[in-house]
Amino acid sequence: MSTTPHIIGLALFAAVVCAASTAEGAQPVRAAHGMVASAHRLASQAGLDVLQKGGNAVDAAVAVAAMLNVVDFPMTGIGGDMFALVYMQNEGKVVALNGSGRSPYAATLEKYRELGYRSVPGRGLLAVNVPGALDGWAELLERYGTMPLGDLLEPAIVVAEEGFVLTQRMAGVLADERRAIEKHPSTAAVFLPHGNAPGAGYVFKQPDLARTLGIIAEKGPDSFYRGEIARKISGFCAAHGGLITMKDLADHTSTWTEPIVVSYRGHDVYEMPPNSQGIALLEALNVVEGWEIAPFGPQTAETIVRQVEAKRVAFADRNKYVTDPEFAPVPVDMMLSKEYAARRRAVIDTDSIPRAVRSGTPARGDTTTFMVVDKDRNCVSFINSLFSNMGCGVVVEGTGILLQSRAAGFRSDPDHFNKLEPHKRTMHTLNPLMVLKDGNPYIVMGVIGGDQQTQASQQIIANVVDFGMNMQEALDAPRWSSAGGITLCVEEEIGPDVRDALAAKGYRVVVGRAYFGGAQAIMLDPASGDLLGATDTRIGGAAIGY
Repeated sequence: MSTTPHIIGLALFAAVVCAASTAEGAQPVRAAHGMVASAHRLASQAGLDVLQKGGNAVDAAVAVAAMLNVVDFPMTGIGGDMFALVYMQNEGKVVALNGSGRSPYAATLEKYRELGYRSVPGRGLLAVNVPGALDGWAELLERYGTMPLGDLLEPAIVVAEEGFVLTQRMAGVLADERRAIEKHPSTAAVFLPHGNAPGAGYVFKQPDLARTLGIIAEKGPDSFYRGEIARKISGFCAAHGGLITMKDLADHTSTWTEPIVVSYRGHDVYEMPPNSQGIALLEALNVVEGWEIAPFGPQTAETIVRQVEAKRVAFADRNKYVTDPEFAPVPVDMMLSKEYAARRRAVIDTDSIPRAVRSGTPARGDTTTFMVVDKDRNCVSFINSLFSNMGCGVVVEGTGILLQSRAAGFRSDPDHFNKLEPHKRTMHTLNPLMVLKDGNPYIVMGVIGGDQQTQASQQIIANVVDFGMNMQEALDAPRWSSAGGITLCVEEEIGPDVRDALAAKGYRVVVGRAYFGGAQAIMLDPASGDLLGATDTRIGGAAIGY
């Protein structure tokens, strides 16, 4: 193993997207062979280096995921969960991997009430499900990879050991989360060196994480789920009031599953099935497809009201029905049918919107995302998450592992589909995305931002399909965020005339004051055969190709 991260990425045609989000005519990065788009240049470079050494898109994706664990640490890591959509040319189809973890066996509503909680808290060890990310990485490699896991972890290990320069975004998260970090000595020891939140430009090192990744590189994922790392995780949880045990870790498995898909104006849009919220995006697209929005133009009141109301009916259904399908039947076929979309569209009044939207009655029958496409046009859409900024806020002492807070997604209502139960996956906001056109990969994309993921994806798809934008323009265009009820947050670039027209329809329009999502995307240009990469300028990042 000889990768040197400091010189990774000296590739032909390498480029970084850095245009302002308001710039008109921003162009995507173009490359002929392979491309990676991620939230950090070091991660994109690590993946590109793998591609140039002959690895495929899956190999590169694991290298990117590992590097993001180090350099995008508040959002992602082996303490979190993952999902991926994969298209391998020799198979000619999209497949889906669910790497989300399950609740501990001891996690019951009664247990939480005994501990004084009416619902699962958002922070602390009681917010933790079993981390599924690492097993997902290993599953991807076992099925499709060509390189050893240890080789793919090496760049991340070196950067964790030797350090990297903190960006303004990372430093800002540490400053914002300082009080939460200080509550846990094991977390403060990692993220508040010398007792302070380091600023931008600080060379940030994570030696404990480097050692943990080194153990995994040498001994494999079993060390995390059944070996010495598992003993550290379960022992730390037992000592500090958590519920994760050795059995919880040992019994974890990832799941290969069939993706779900709808056609949107001749484009096949693929998503993760439940327990992912991806079904909400597909339902919303089905609803919008019944209107012609192209004549209205992008970011107009007439377009936005249709998109928002489609989102609201889809989210009403998501919130009622989406859960772990092993515990309750999710009416997937009906929710994805064009007939059901027509029924949902019929309840929408685009001139006078209702204060609340009810779920339909179908018959029963902070995060990081990145994209990789290789020279053979194998494609991976990958999303990895700790759920909240800094996850549950707790690092397992001596490991550098920051644990996720995904158990907070469970409901405390004992009659709800998504109620907390032992060894169960919660409804998950993570949803990688892939669009095929004429049977071939066309857009490989993902968005971070919790509930905003599907909302931003809906807008980006319309920007390309309905309004003819290039990939970078589609990501940079102004967005809305439906925050629940009649509150509608919009970016400032959506001007006062449009905001007034939306208010006249009944929305409480707020400028800003929301997270509008951060996207990464690669388009496979049918005309030229080139790869067109884009990264959302709201969060920075790098689309790099060769």
